[in-house]
Amino acid sequence: MLSYVTRRLLYTVILLAIVSLTIFFIFDLIPVDPARLVCSKQCTPSLVEGNRHRLGLDVSVLEQWWRFIVGLFAGRTFGEDGIAIHCAAPALGYSFSRHECVTKIVGEAFPFTFSLALGAFILWLTVGISLGVLSARKKGKFADRAASVFVLVGTSLPTFISGILVVLFIVLKFNLVNPLELGNWHSPWTDPFGWLQTFFFPCATLALAYAATYTRFTRSNVIETSSEDFIRTARAKGLSEKVILRKHTLRAALAPIVTIAGLDFAGLLGGAIITEGIFGLNGLGKLSIKAVTQTYDLPIIVATTLIASAFVLIMNLIVDIAYAFIDPRVRTS
Repeated sequence: MLSYVTRRLLYTVILLAIVSLTIFFIFDLIPVDPARLVCSKQCTPSLVEGNRHRLGLDVSVLEQWWRFIVGLFAGRTFGEDGIAIHCAAPALGYSFSRHECVTKIVGEAFPFTFSLALGAFILWLTVGISLGVLSARKKGKFADRAASVFVLVGTSLPTFISGILVVLFIVLKFNLVNPLELGNWHSPWTDPFGWLQTFFFPCATLALAYAATYTRFTRSNVIETSSEDFIRTARAKGLSEKVILRKHTLRAALAPIVTIAGLDFAGLLGGAIITEGIFGLNGLGKLSIKAVTQTYDLPIIVATTLIASAFVLIMNLIVDIAYAFIDPRVRTS
């Protein structure tokens, strides 16, 4: 098992390096000069060159990438002499449009996106798997039909529609949440009730479609697994249905869900843009969209893109390790 984990970890590090280098090459090909964008109206060629030097764009793409990698571990200084600006490790760059280190900007936005993604992840797994198992056990009965209605509604209702409905009815009509509190950050450790007020409804909005999909997927997997030979053998040995479900059926049926759940969670961490916009959450998705459409803040765009890519790769690694625990055959493949 240790050799398998080490091998997967090495692959992940190599992929992260390749992805980060690819992102630098892609942004280098974009026909926009960031050094000119951060220049004032009285822009001159000398000012543009000075900005290019401060941004670190006056060297090759490989050198830019290497400086970025070094800055992640040792920090990085932008500019020289009296106008030098130092960003402590891990340095993701410096935003000259906002005059802040990108690490600080991302650090302020990250808790919003992480809370939203984690809350939605827990909700959709809990609801989706529970309803899926219940629907499979009560096949053809009322619970199964009710779960089918939930699946139909959840998969048919777009996130921006369900989010708007939540804001209109839950927030404005019934006043369950103070509209002025929407978008404010409350720490779950120091103010759990305030955090729950701010994030429960956005998490539920984002989790609805995923929970419906996982309900349908879990139901079909449990029904299919229940007809396998090893399940019939377990029943023949006299094991109770609860033991069969817990120790045999769920372990086999939920194995594919682990893979999907990990990648879906990584995708949410990359930025749940629509939900963040509806509820006014200043997360990574909203930050990246603003950097692309309004300011063209290259350091922020590169940083958020790298973070989203890193989350996908890291979650892929975690999924592979978890899958190896669930199915030992994976370790030898």
